[in-house]
Amino acid sequence: MKKLLVVLFLAVPVFAADEMRKLDWWVGEWSGPATIRMGPGEPQQVMQSEKVQSKLGGRALLVEGLGKTGDQVVHQALGVVSFNEQTKKYEFHAWTAHDGHVEAWFEAGEKDSASWGFTTPQGAKIRYTINRTEKGEWHEVGEYSPNGTQWMKFFDMTLTKK
Repeated sequence: MKKLLVVLFLAVPVFAADEMRKLDWWVGEWSGPATIRMGPGEPQQVMQSEKVQSKLGGRALLVEGLGKTGDQVVHQALGVVSFNEQTKKYEFHAWTAHDGHVEAWFEAGEKDSASWGFTTPQGAKIRYTINRTEKGEWHEVGEYSPNGTQWMKFFDMTLTKK
């Protein structure tokens, strides 16, 4: 019985590591143009960078995002993605300089894709879809929905790896 428990205990982290490997392509430093629309008016063009580091032997990713127009910081975020062995689900904790903390849902696709999102305190939905393009770029689209049925794009970025 002891041998069975040891084998089961050791297998759990391997499963989590396998799930996190789906995101290995994120690791590195990325930069490129992004378009952000916050409310009415014209969208804002920014230079976005994402620095992604593998932590804890591959069990977590630390994601640092920075959007700037010239020297002005427009968007600054920090996130941690991990895989919970007990729930068999990804977890994504994210913070921004302006809005504070969100605990987001997160899904990793089989083909270099991921999606994540959350519900705002007012009940609106935010979702992001990330894909690696054929050129190896990180393409991400953010969408907003006041009711979960009608979606409006407010964010679009295409980054290349340094």
